[in-house]
Amino acid sequence: MNSSQLEVDIKPLGDSALIVQLGEGISPTLHKLVKSLSELISTNPFKGIIEYVPAYNNITVYYNPFLVQNVHSGSNSAYDKVSNHIKKIVQQITLENRTDTRIVTIPVCYGGEFGPDLENVASVNNLTIDEVIDIHTSSDCLVYMLGFAPGFPFMGGMNERIATPRRDTPRLSIPQGSVGIAGKQTGIYSLETPGGWQIIGRTPLNLFLPKQSPPALLQAGDKIQFVSIAPEEYFLYEGLKK
Repeated sequence: MNSSQLEVDIKPLGDSALIVQLGEGISPTLHKLVKSLSELISTNPFKGIIEYVPAYNNITVYYNPFLVQNVHSGSNSAYDKVSNHIKKIVQQITLENRTDTRIVTIPVCYGGEFGPDLENVASVNNLTIDEVIDIHTSSDCLVYMLGFAPGFPFMGGMNERIATPRRDTPRLSIPQGSVGIAGKQTGIYSLETPGGWQIIGRTPLNLFLPKQSPPALLQAGDKIQFVSIAPEEYFLYEGLKK
């Protein structure tokens, strides 16, 4: 696919944002398109842009309509001006393979107090607990986007043999670092929050680092390798952070 074959749908979101839809569903190809357009927006900003937020298959661009209208010439609306700018840079989108993909190892202590839903995930999929752990640690997971909470990674690529629906009743509090499954996705709770994902383990790593730049440990495009650790190793990690 090249940019001339790409069908992009741009639509307004209120009076100060627009959504650039690059396709439907979740796939590595769509992720590459989102990543490429994100970089193009970053390197070709327009006066009045506030921020852009990439998702699985689209990007939301927020802007100051008064600044866009006053800075950029012409009688078109602020939305039209921003939309035209996006249409121009869309022509530069590429699907070339990137060579700077980060591979990040995430240690996880599975089961027990760290993963109260591990047995349920195994039962739903007619697997043993060890099989679930083996499958999860052997999955080639890709961070598609961050959301829900600061630094929370939504990951695809998990083996569908352990796909499990969300809990019928969400928990009021999920510990920071909890590793969960929701359908075909896996993710990590970056902060202690309510949630309905099936919790199978916990990592001692901090995913949200507000004093650092960027403040998130993981970024869209990272490839994740989960590694099983024993409780003793988990507490060792915890001790080293203090």
